Amino acid sequence: MLTFSPALVFALGGLVALLCLLGLPWWWHQRRLRLQRAPFPPAWRRYLWRWPLYRHLPPVLQQRLQKMVQVFVAEKPVIGCQGLQVTDEMRVLIAAQACLMVLQLHASAGTAPFPELRQVLLYPHPFVVQASRTQPGGVVSSGQEIRLGESWQHGQVVLSWPDVQAGLRENTAQNLVIHEFAHQLDQENGPANGAPLLQRGQSVATWAQVFQREYETLQWLVDAGASTLIDPYGASAPEEFFAVASETFFMQPQALAQQHPALFAQLARYYDLDPRAWT
Repeated sequence: MLTFSPALVFALGGLVALLCLLGLPWWWHQRRLRLQRAPFPPAWRRYLWRWPLYRHLPPVLQQRLQKMVQVFVAEKPVIGCQGLQVTDEMRVLIAAQACLMVLQLHASAGTAPFPELRQVLLYPHPFVVQASRTQPGGVVSSGQEIRLGESWQHGQVVLSWPDVQAGLRENTAQNLVIHEFAHQLDQENGPANGAPLLQRGQSVATWAQVFQREYETLQWLVDAGASTLIDPYGASAPEEFFAVASETFFMQPQALAQQHPALFAQLARYYDLDPRAWT
């Protein structure tokens, strides 16, 4: 009878584990390449064509977005909550809005858009959460709040489907998917704080200077009761400012570039995109 020493068994087990560890990323890479090479389903193209912003994209970016959507839909489950039945149209439209943001950030062939994302929870309406707030004087209060969306650091995004649909309309200024997935980008290097991992060569000091100045300006305008291009909700915290600024960057790029040129320049450098060309 053939026998093996414990040391040899342990060594072979370690070798198998190492091969699996090295082979798994290669397998995922090859799977994504196959997904990206596969024909884009005609029904999915019809879903995207109903989105005005998609129609304005140049053909090369439309094709890149389609490839990313195929990977996103295959790898990121969209789970219906409170009885909501999730359709392919819902999956494709959520994926497309999210992937629009990372057309350059996550553009390498065979890679996954939003690699840390595990799943999306989709509600049929705004949802209620138990939340705590710190009041003046340091007193912490808790209670129920109605939310349209949430982004969690451990790779989960929560969305209200009617509000996802609202972001697909012509000339809308807000986009829930962009807002929550901006938080996902912000959370790639730790808790959201308005300072995502920047592009190679992008100045952290310049980013911090521009964003701090713009954030404080928004706070001052909101306190003064003035109207603002950037959603006043961005004045509530630095991470919310980055999320709403990203919404404005994609949804109202011309206005953002005119009224906040330094902020627009930082976002254009970070996303490596210029949405002004799409309008």
